[in-house]
Amino acid sequence: MEQIMSKTKSTITNISNAKTSAKKALQSHLVYSIFKTEQVATPRDWYSTTAYTVRDHVIERWVKTVERYAEEDPKRIYYLSLEFLIGRMLSNASLNLGVDTEIKKGLNALGHKIENVVEWEHDAALGNGGLGRLAACFLDSMATMDIPGMGYGIRYEYGMFRQSIDNGQQIENPDNWLRYGNIWEFQRPASIYTVNFYGRVVEFENGSSIESHWIDADSVVAMAYDVPIPGYATQTVNTLRLWSAKSAKEFNLNQFNDGNYELAVEGRNASESISKVLYPNDASASGRELRLKQQYFFVSASIQDILHRFLLKHDDWTKLPDKIVIQLNDTHPSIAVAEMMYQLVDIHRLDWDFAWSLAEKIFAYTNHTLMPEALETWSFDLFNTLLPRHLAIILRINHTFLEKVNHQFPGDSDLLRRVSIIDETNGRSVRMAHLAVIGSFKVNGVAALHSDLLKKTLFADFHRIFPNKFANVTNGITPRRWLNQCNPELTLLIEKVIGKKFQRDLDKLRLLTPLAEDAQFRKAFRKVKHKNKVKLANKIEELMGIKINPNSMFDIQIKRIHEYKRQLLNILHVITLYNRIRKGQAKNAVPRVVIFGGKAAPGYWMAKLIIRLINDVAAIINEDLAVGDQLKVIFYPNYDVSAAELLFPASDLSEQISTAGTEASGTGNMKMALNGALTIGTLDGANVEIMQEVGDENIFIFGLKADEVSVTKSNGYNPWDYYNSNPELKETLDMITSGYFSIEEPGRYQAIFDNLLNKGDQYLLLADYASYIQTQEHVSGLYKDKEEWSRRAILNVARMGKFSSDRSIREYADNIWKLDSD
Repeated sequence: MEQIMSKTKSTITNISNAKTSAKKALQSHLVYSIFKTEQVATPRDWYSTTAYTVRDHVIERWVKTVERYAEEDPKRIYYLSLEFLIGRMLSNASLNLGVDTEIKKGLNALGHKIENVVEWEHDAALGNGGLGRLAACFLDSMATMDIPGMGYGIRYEYGMFRQSIDNGQQIENPDNWLRYGNIWEFQRPASIYTVNFYGRVVEFENGSSIESHWIDADSVVAMAYDVPIPGYATQTVNTLRLWSAKSAKEFNLNQFNDGNYELAVEGRNASESISKVLYPNDASASGRELRLKQQYFFVSASIQDILHRFLLKHDDWTKLPDKIVIQLNDTHPSIAVAEMMYQLVDIHRLDWDFAWSLAEKIFAYTNHTLMPEALETWSFDLFNTLLPRHLAIILRINHTFLEKVNHQFPGDSDLLRRVSIIDETNGRSVRMAHLAVIGSFKVNGVAALHSDLLKKTLFADFHRIFPNKFANVTNGITPRRWLNQCNPELTLLIEKVIGKKFQRDLDKLRLLTPLAEDAQFRKAFRKVKHKNKVKLANKIEELMGIKINPNSMFDIQIKRIHEYKRQLLNILHVITLYNRIRKGQAKNAVPRVVIFGGKAAPGYWMAKLIIRLINDVAAIINEDLAVGDQLKVIFYPNYDVSAAELLFPASDLSEQISTAGTEASGTGNMKMALNGALTIGTLDGANVEIMQEVGDENIFIFGLKADEVSVTKSNGYNPWDYYNSNPELKETLDMITSGYFSIEEPGRYQAIFDNLLNKGDQYLLLADYASYIQTQEHVSGLYKDKEEWSRRAILNVARMGKFSSDRSIREYADNIWKLDSD
């Protein structure tokens, strides 16, 4: 130990010096950061050692970035999101900083492989679905493009949950991702803010004005934890600031000494529960209250922090809109509009009208859904109990807004009712999406179709009132993680033929277009795909004990489990294909492995039932000797970013089959296409633009279009007509409802049958079934022609340039944040 220490002590303070070898740096951290020798170090120790080594490189650039922003005082972009699915940091940071080769060599010299080391990093459990992955991509792009951006969210102690499958059912386990600490975060005890709940509001006369004071409130402390976000091939390292809830009350020693152990920590536990879990189950009143608490908690801390940073440099409030933009990622953080007014009026004592003139120039709102039930509405009583001052602020905002609308459209009482922040029907409630629209200077959708539907349906009235407020910014993905990091073999193949510039300019992939006609390149492309499939097959066997054939088509649908995403339609096709194989009627079929992955919200009973059906169907098919390798079904457990990094590169067919007009954008469709999969999908979300980019012939489109969905429903859609007229569909549904896949409980899936036949089939699965089955036959036919399949897959990769998150961020910067004009 002493010999190692004497040799390596000097490298700790000079880790970034080019003359300092990675081997010595790793040895230094093993001793000084982990306090281990090579002889006794565990695999986890080597991960920590490597992470500390790479982190040193990150910190050097991070400090300089913070200093540069403080000196230059640029306009800053603050990205508020309830989710940030940043995934594993080690690989991403080393690749973005360009030290990956050096680190790999250093580990090799010490007898270790980077591929094994990175597996010991736990995914940061800071999100669930596409919303969090998009936020992470956007932070990566802002750093890569040297945009002064900062993310704000919650440091969830247990994430959403860690999913396991037991007897076919989803089991939710605590995701204790912080069990061994988090090397990539820095606690900031100096950055703490008080967040209030409950209490009451009193008013005082102060000269000619009336001041409101929020008193008798319960307080929670928000403490900051900072995570670095390094850009690719740049010196910029931006910050993701996450808030952890701490109790404002000390441990009650008197209660403890009296034997009241639970009471002694009751206040602390109640306060700190706010940042325990992402999306607590809102089936109960306490769950709904906790959700609203979470949203206000992180928003309040963030707004206080943003204003604190502004006031360090400025005492002229008129400059506030010139120095900050707050981007609301979906409706969850929309309480920020009211909180900004609370801070400006009640805390900093600005005049209401002046404060509102500032606030309405600060916020931009990104909408991610067309579904009214997902737009965050809170009961009036809950809001009044939990945030009494903010309800009063919202009522005043609403009153002023409705007066203006009434002046603009006199006598239209129905319009006033529809656009009011307060919904007076079926009990009073607060419509947070309306607050976000009214309080923002710009509102954008996330795909061309989605943005168009926003203006025509969900926000049609607001578009009429604010015709210039609405815009579109189609989502994108970072090629650094979703190609460079997750698919190094394909990245290397592409670099050999067109160079490395596509990492920062994804449009350069267009240079691959002529290579789709090159037989040798197609062969090399297929070889990469096969390696990725073998890697996934090995992982599935390790996790689940199921062997799958990598020569089969890998047909993959991985996303949050929800009825509108129609995993159920996919399983209807699986059962239909199974029946055809059993009857010897699957003439065009190719060996196929259908892979599902995704989590269902804990309180979403139907989604959890669909997961169980998938697993029950898989259990029957996978054990059927008559079927063998012709068809396998896999439910990949605990789908997260690291799982996605295995699944996307191995995908042959990308399932994007939501009902047209329901999916805002989707980003899994982009990631799979970028990794060489062909898409089967409806004309929904970003599928429309993907089709426009790759060409009609290089994508499999089926089903009703968004306008046809509306017409079908308005004409009195009757799912029984489809059931009775399609024998294969009838057979498939009868097998589900008769207990074919649940012999021990024949009625297990009656609710699914009832949803589809007796309750209207809300998402039109039966209407799209025949088209989907027919299109899947075309998929199988093409897959038999390996040369043509790979030619089209290469063209998909070549034409994914538009879907870089760099392009998305450039459009935000130019058209919404107006950074170029500063």
